[in-house]
Amino acid sequence: MLNILLVAALWLPLSAHAAKNILVFGDSLSAGYGIAVAESWPILLQQELARSHAEYRVVNASISGETTLGGRQRIAAALREHRPAVVIVELGANDGLRGYRAADIEANLGGIIEAVRRTRAKVLLVGMRLPPNYGEPYVTQFGRVYPKLAKKYRVRLLPFLLEGVASQQFQADNLHPIKEAQPRLMQSVLKELKPLLR
Repeated sequence: MLNILLVAALWLPLSAHAAKNILVFGDSLSAGYGIAVAESWPILLQQELARSHAEYRVVNASISGETTLGGRQRIAAALREHRPAVVIVELGANDGLRGYRAADIEANLGGIIEAVRRTRAKVLLVGMRLPPNYGEPYVTQFGRVYPKLAKKYRVRLLPFLLEGVASQQFQADNLHPIKEAQPRLMQSVLKELKPLLR
């Protein structure tokens, strides 16, 4: 009996801790491309949550260059490893920039969301937009993917991660925000994340 109690006492804090992980599952916009990782928005989010929601820990599994298909292929392993309570899904920009079919992007993101929901974790879907030079039909198709998925799966949506980032706050590639823009990204994510932490 004593052994059972000891095992229970050890197991409960570990499982409680694991259940409080917030998994950031994205691409270079979340991986800190071109800046020090310590200056990236997921690290700033961890610092903010340490003050306001200390029971949560941010785990960043973002990979520069990641596509929705790549994310779909590795989400199961990430969920097993980190056992998150919340998953922030920030993928699709690379697909869009490469002109991948909107239907395929939608299917892959849907597969990721379904995998997360099977674990009973909550989802924050982070949307993206494409520059107008990709043509109005494709830009529109791409832009509809995120709100469509949010409605279908009833998950929380941040419509556009880069909303409000000034043109001078991008790196030379005009795609990745500089360190000065990271606090804005963090605040945008935090605003939509907070209701999932209740």
